Amino acid sequence: MASSRPVILLSLAVVAVAIVALAPAPVAATKYNITRLLEPYKQYSKFNEMLSKTRLAYDINRRQTITVLAVDNAAMSALDHYSLQTIRHILSLHVLVDYYGDRKLKKLAHGSTASSSMYQATGAASGMSGYVNITRKDGKVSFTTDDADDTVKPARYVKSIKEYPYDIAVLEVSSIISSADAEAPVPPPAPVDLVDLLSKKYCKSFASLLSANADVFRTFNETKDNGLTLFCPVDSAVAAFAPTYKNLTAKAKAAILLYHGVPDYFSLQLLKSNNGMVSTLATASENKKDYSYDVQNKGEIVTLETRVVTSSVTATVGDMEPLAIYAVSKFLKPKELFKVVEAPAPAPEPSKKKKGNAADGGDDSSDDSGDQTADKGDAAPAMLARWVTAATAAVAAVALMG
Repeated sequence: MASSRPVILLSLAVVAVAIVALAPAPVAATKYNITRLLEPYKQYSKFNEMLSKTRLAYDINRRQTITVLAVDNAAMSALDHYSLQTIRHILSLHVLVDYYGDRKLKKLAHGSTASSSMYQATGAASGMSGYVNITRKDGKVSFTTDDADDTVKPARYVKSIKEYPYDIAVLEVSSIISSADAEAPVPPPAPVDLVDLLSKKYCKSFASLLSANADVFRTFNETKDNGLTLFCPVDSAVAAFAPTYKNLTAKAKAAILLYHGVPDYFSLQLLKSNNGMVSTLATASENKKDYSYDVQNKGEIVTLETRVVTSSVTATVGDMEPLAIYAVSKFLKPKELFKVVEAPAPAPEPSKKKKGNAADGGDDSSDDSGDQTADKGDAAPAMLARWVTAATAAVAAVALMG
């Protein structure tokens, strides 16, 4: 019995080597953008467009687990006579806050279930009207609501468009999901006076610049109801930039004012948790010109980097979705109008040490793993680590044999 113990341990070690070495490396969580997922499919272009206009795309992209029930362009014509806010309520029923891929739909327990939709989750629904009933019968899957008119046919599952189990499933359904509650008229939002709002806090001078330019002011006003983030320079920043602003052409003045508006709604929390380039209202007004800047965050500090100047968010002037206004420390200067400020050259690297010099800490020239991206630089070290772990297990087992 004693002689068989080392053999058993050695066998276990060999199995450990195989399991650890051959096990797949962890896969990073899927990141998705619903408008980009649907973009290649032109038959859903109207649905995709409305996700952006109603700002549902923003809500979808914030969720980790979601199912989107898309309809084709022909089916979208059923929404033509509704207001934008009512369309948002109706399409919110097409966003289920749970994962229902093709496989799950075809294996529904008891043949039916009910799922909460975005309409229910946001609190816009009355009572239980925001729940969607999913039924499988005779091999077909349909989606209905309890308050749908009896004459309306259920929306039928057509096919899966794109799935990332168990994060997002984008499916096609045959028609718009009907709900009397969601289809009820929605009163328009209370009008917002941009000049009045800006003048109350920090941005009175910038408000004067906007109101003095009728075309620019009209653009901001027309954008704010569909999603607008406005970065307004504080009064002292406008005063410092005033001499330069006066010497700009009329076209350049319009562009630089539009440059302070992003045609999308960003809460402060979203600004603090996401980095990346954003397009501005100036981007849309100027053909073949970029007019974007980089939003960066470090802890609680959010900065806007234009390559000409770096400005930081200093206060929230107003945050009433779909409109957010933030005071910033400096006037934003686009690279399209001003000279780019080159970053200072990095300090020369110290000469590399020779390998094996214990007194000097050995060879430090290979310590550049921190510059590698996760999808490239982590693969080889991860595999090596697994082999080392496995080999250590084998050695330990052999040692026990002695």
